[in-house]
Amino acid sequence: MKKIITIFGSTGNLMYKKLIPAFDNLIKHNYLDSDTQIYVVARKNWNLEEYIEDAKKQVTVPIEWDKLTTYLKYIEMDITNLDDYYKLKDLIDNFKEVDRMFYLAVPPSLFPTIAKGISTSGLIKKDDENSRIVFEKPFGEDLKTAKKINQELWSYFSENQIYRIDHYLGKEMIQNILVVRFANFVFEKNWDNSSIESIVILAKETEGIMNRGNYYDKVGALKDMVQSHLMQMASLVTMEKPETYNSNDIKNEKVKAIKSLKIDPNNIILGQYKGYKNTKNVDPDSNTETFVYLKACLNNKRFKNVPIHFLTGKMLDEKRSEIIINFKHSNSSYSSAQQNKLVIKVAPKEGVNFILNVKEAGLTESIIPVKLDYCHSCSFLGNTPEAYEKLLLDLFNKQNSLFTRWDEIESSWKIIDELKGHELNVITYETYEDLKKIIIKQSED
Repeated sequence: MKKIITIFGSTGNLMYKKLIPAFDNLIKHNYLDSDTQIYVVARKNWNLEEYIEDAKKQVTVPIEWDKLTTYLKYIEMDITNLDDYYKLKDLIDNFKEVDRMFYLAVPPSLFPTIAKGISTSGLIKKDDENSRIVFEKPFGEDLKTAKKINQELWSYFSENQIYRIDHYLGKEMIQNILVVRFANFVFEKNWDNSSIESIVILAKETEGIMNRGNYYDKVGALKDMVQSHLMQMASLVTMEKPETYNSNDIKNEKVKAIKSLKIDPNNIILGQYKGYKNTKNVDPDSNTETFVYLKACLNNKRFKNVPIHFLTGKMLDEKRSEIIINFKHSNSSYSSAQQNKLVIKVAPKEGVNFILNVKEAGLTESIIPVKLDYCHSCSFLGNTPEAYEKLLLDLFNKQNSLFTRWDEIESSWKIIDELKGHELNVITYETYEDLKKIIIKQSED
């Protein structure tokens, strides 16, 4: 069956920075059939050659343009003109059997317009298993808007036709969390409050918001990172073992974990980096947070009384995303033994390390911590796929395990909406050290 993927927003940053490199790598490694077609949709009165010339100016990584071009077809289209959707349908219907995908690499405000055009024109028929539509986060600005978008989508498409992308789920070590947990007896049997003292989930960045002021100032770190990426990470770390490892069973357990998450509004620190208000398209009086620290717990038997620390922010001391499992101190007589720690490294390097205690070499009885380190990105240098490669390949293969289901989004938005209902102060910070002092003082209090 011929596969055709149509990209709305083909002249946007997502297409040039992520999707084109991902398609290029999938083609290089023969993951896409040679008769696969990628329809690039935009309003400009261009031909394919003109589109490629513009793309070459925007894409910053090496691309085999000659090979990629054989897969592309440029479509001039006004997304507000229903006739253009019918023209696109006629073009696709020229092929007898087509597996059709529509990727909306556009702002959320355009989702309803494009979804309605796709449905009304018959480009996708509800419940057709060979038709899928893809949406990028954010899925709404709060629970109310997310529900509104979702209800509209459900009026056009069935849930199994809707693929919601959170690109963090495509990262190698995020996919590896369940393997680390459930394929290693030593961790599987000690993954509860009898062994684990605390969990830390962090995503730190050294850059500011750059040219995203128009979007970011309306959203902030709580909605941009905690509601999506960090809660997804938390759900995978804390969920119960699923009945099977199929998509729905995994998501059922993730939803249970998110629903049991409780955040104390008295244990939240919000910050905004100095100079943020001078950024283009940012309100000079903005109170939008660019940093979040919060402490949560799970209201369930397995993790009762285990604190979960979330931390994310811009303009910090390093770029690092990871999950840290702090195990309890040993009850042995070795008073100098340090805490065992499992670190799942998500970015920029991917891997796992485990810190344990050993006797120091020599004639002393000193105990020292050592690190058993597995660097995933080092072991598979040049062969580790980017998140979008994996997500696109799963889309082509109708595998939706790494795409978010509606009730995951709904559950996480409920938590954020509840937090937003409290009066939370936003402090100004210059360095991460400023924030660390406040976090430490709050924990001591």
